[in-house]
Amino acid sequence: MEKQASMTRLLHPHVAPQAGGAPLVTPIHQTSTYELPRTDEAARIAAAVAPTGYYTRYGSPNAREAEAMLADLDGAEAALLVGSGMAAVSAALLSTVAANAGEILAQKSHYTGTLTLLQEMLPAFGRQVRLVPQEELAAAAGRQTRVVYVETPSNPTMTLTDLRAVRAAAPDAIIIADNTFATPYNTRPLDFGVDLVVQSATKYLNGHSDVTAGVVTGSAALIAKAWETARVLGPVCHPFEAWLLARGLKTFPLRMARHNANGLAVARFLAEHPAVRAVHHPGLPSHPQHDLAVRQMRGHGGMLAFTVADADAAVRVLRATKLCRNAVSLGGPETLITHPASLVFAHQSAEELAASGVDATMLRLSVGLEEPEDIVADLAAALSTVD
Repeated sequence: MEKQASMTRLLHPHVAPQAGGAPLVTPIHQTSTYELPRTDEAARIAAAVAPTGYYTRYGSPNAREAEAMLADLDGAEAALLVGSGMAAVSAALLSTVAANAGEILAQKSHYTGTLTLLQEMLPAFGRQVRLVPQEELAAAAGRQTRVVYVETPSNPTMTLTDLRAVRAAAPDAIIIADNTFATPYNTRPLDFGVDLVVQSATKYLNGHSDVTAGVVTGSAALIAKAWETARVLGPVCHPFEAWLLARGLKTFPLRMARHNANGLAVARFLAEHPAVRAVHHPGLPSHPQHDLAVRQMRGHGGMLAFTVADADAAVRVLRATKLCRNAVSLGGPETLITHPASLVFAHQSAEELAASGVDATMLRLSVGLEEPEDIVADLAAALSTVD
């Protein structure tokens, strides 16, 4: 029989056999530890990488199920599930930079927590980090570059990084890509030569605004190193959260198709509105990297940013929305609107905000699963306050 599509396999994850009828859904293994055999087998389990039934900080049957689903989506050999997106970023970076003396190269436009890790924490550990404009990343790579960290599309400006170009420019470096905004439905970075992919599973992968989790995918060897780092730092994704994530993944392709369609519909409306100065969405032909988006992305997601006349206008639009909720995070079923300069990037300086392309006139939208005309009507009413 022809191999099933990965989206079909999401609906039929492996469940360990048991006496009697087999459950269609994996039970929640809500335990912190496991009784071990009174044989030498116990020592083998304790020394293994990511043992399933040893101690929940090391992993759990629920985490293993979600990891198998996530690795399959990304086309990866292995996956590591952790307690948040930043835990995934930290595990990926710390497990690779420790073994690679030399330069860490990254773009200036990143999620706020990642910026702090790159600009403050890694240099404090004596590691050399160089940040360059996102579009210049490939040109900036050199023989001294050992690790390249990218985010595409970037948060919140929706700027793209050309993954093939970065791979060609840094053939010997380990490349780590944050794929949270695109998701494996729209882009699989491993197919473009990336070594490790990190994602906040809190967002589109879970898709229901009720889980905090993160995932790293890649080769088995690199994931084993990331697991060792996570084993020490302890960012556990507990069994119930892993179970919720696996449940959310079963509808992932259906949700992403809707997010893609709604995101483009809202972007097109905003691009035509007289009160909107600019719309940042790679699915629009007006996006300066639209051609790259067509080559690198299957669809263009539900994330976008737009700017209005001034900071006061941005605040008025934010406060006037009713359907769009004022909340951080993204990728859930409800549409979220936020003011990145004062909320998402509150821990960055004015200079860092400018380098990331964030200013006080910008609003970020996570376009949800509502009927698109309802989202548009809410934004139209809010924008009428600044016409």
